[in-house]
Amino acid sequence: MRTTIITAAVLAALGAAVATPASAAPIGRGAGLAAPADIVSTVQMDRMERHMMRHRMERRMMRRHMERRMMHREMRHRMMRREMMHRM
Repeated sequence: MRTTIITAAVLAALGAAVATPASAAPIGRGAGLAAPADIVSTVQMDRMERHMMRHRMERRMMRRHMERRMMHREMRHRMMRREMMHRM
C-alpha cells in the first residue's frame, strides 16, 4: 500500500514535469520535480507487510496452478468423451 502511494506520487511529479511546455518550465535544477525533502528515499516494509505480500503471491500462484490443472482436466475429459462417442 505504501509503495503504491509513493509510486503514484513520483509518477505524478514526473508527469507534471513532462506535461508542462518548454516555455512554462522553470529554469534550474530539478525542473518540475519535488524537492529532496518531499521525496521518501527508503521504503522499508515491516514484518506483517512482507508476510502478507508473500502470502498473496503464494495464493496467486496456487490459484493459477489450480486453474491450469482444471483446464487440463476438462480437456482430457472432453477428449475421452469424444473418443467414447466415436466408438459407438
